[in-house]
Amino acid sequence: MTYETIQYELRDGIGVLTLNRPRQRNPLSVQMRDELASLMPVISHDPSVKALVVTGAGDNFSAGGDISGMRKPVTARTPAEGRNTLRDVQAWLPQFVGLEKPVIAAVDGICYGAGFSFALAADFIVCTPRARFCQAFVRVGLVPDFSAMFLLPRTVGLHKAKELMFTGRVVDAQEAKSLGIVFEIHEPESLMAAAMAIAARFREAPTESIGIMKTLLNQSFQSDERLMGELEGFASATVKTLPYHQEAVERFLAKEPPRFDWDRLASQDKTR
Repeated sequence: MTYETIQYELRDGIGVLTLNRPRQRNPLSVQMRDELASLMPVISHDPSVKALVVTGAGDNFSAGGDISGMRKPVTARTPAEGRNTLRDVQAWLPQFVGLEKPVIAAVDGICYGAGFSFALAADFIVCTPRARFCQAFVRVGLVPDFSAMFLLPRTVGLHKAKELMFTGRVVDAQEAKSLGIVFEIHEPESLMAAAMAIAARFREAPTESIGIMKTLLNQSFQSDERLMGELEGFASATVKTLPYHQEAVERFLAKEPPRFDWDRLASQDKTR
C-alpha cells in the first residue's frame, strides 16, 4: 500500500515507521491516523517483524494534533462527530499499545500533545538532548487523548501526570529521563542508529514470550494479584511449548550461551 503521510519499511527484521509531514512538524492529521490504522494489522501479523522503530521526519517527532483541521466552527461540528473522531482512533490505537513486539520511539525536537501520547505507547523512548515533551492539550482548551490518560500515569505516577497535564509545561530530555519517560539520550546524528541498535537486540529474542509479557503487563494495573497469578500460570504453560524455550533449555544444558543476552548485546553495541 502507498502512504502519503507516513513511511514504512522493513530493514532486516526491524520495522521502521516514520511520521512524514516534516514541514508541519508531523501532526497526527485525520489522514495520518487513517494510514496508521491500516498499517497496524500489517505489522502485527508479519512474523518477520521482530521489533518496530517509530520516528518523525525532519527535526521533530510530532507536534500533536493537526490544529489547522480544528478550524471548523463548533456550530458545524456536532458532539457526536467529535466523539466519533476519537472513537476511530480508539479502534486502532490499542493495537499499537498492545503490539506484541518491542516498540522503540526515536524522538527529536518537538513531541507535543497527541505526539507525546503516541510516543508513550512505545516500550522504549530514546531521544536527543533537544527533545521537548509537552501535554499541550490544556493550552488549546482540550483534554488529553491518544490514550494519554491511560499511559502517562502508568509511566510517571498519578500526581506527576496531573501536574504535567494540568500545567501543559515543557519537559526537557534530562527531566524526561529522570521521570522514567526516556530510556536513553543520544545526539541527533546518532539517534536513529541507537534506536535501531536497541531494536536489533530483539532479533534473537523470544518474540512470542515478550509479546505475552507485554499483554499481561498492560493489564496489570487494573487486575488484582490473584488474577495476574492465574494469567502468569497460563502464559508460562504456553511458552514452555514453544520451540524457542526448548532450544534455550538445550543450550543451557550444553553450557552454550543463550541466543538472547541483553547485557552482552548492549556491550557489543558500545564497542562498535
